[in-house]
Amino acid sequence: MSTIWKPSVTVAAIIERDAQFLLVEEETSDGIRFNQPAGHLDPGESLIEAVSRETLEETAHGFMPTALVGMYMSRYLSARTGEEVTYLRFAFTGEVGAALDRPLDVGILRAVWMTRDEMEACREQHRSPLVLQCVDDYLQGKRCPLSVITTHPSVYGTTYA
Repeated sequence: MSTIWKPSVTVAAIIERDAQFLLVEEETSDGIRFNQPAGHLDPGESLIEAVSRETLEETAHGFMPTALVGMYMSRYLSARTGEEVTYLRFAFTGEVGAALDRPLDVGILRAVWMTRDEMEACREQHRSPLVLQCVDDYLQGKRCPLSVITTHPSVYGTTYA
């Protein structure tokens, strides 16, 4: 067994339209929860590719990131299983397209638009405390250009020169 600690890298999309934010209602091991369109970074993809893919899979909306809202680290302890995981979350904002006619990812019940106040009212149903934190950071205008993120060609299988 490896003794190297490895946080789980995730991405999330902070999408606003008409003062409402796009969320997903999903089945989790701790029950039904709300989250941004979000998920794990897969092997062979960049953070930007991951957030676009996750948003499409979970909401049926195309998404093109335009800025990084923030990077977040949190620890999660499952009340049901006692499992402890540290997450490193990269939250992006960007342009969202119209909903496409395609099925949502397994476990996603629906995509839903909520105001910040509606999100506050159901805080106990959030997948993590980062759901509201990311929205608040977005509303405060926190943005970094995507140029702060570099994906080395080795991610795509190119060998070091």
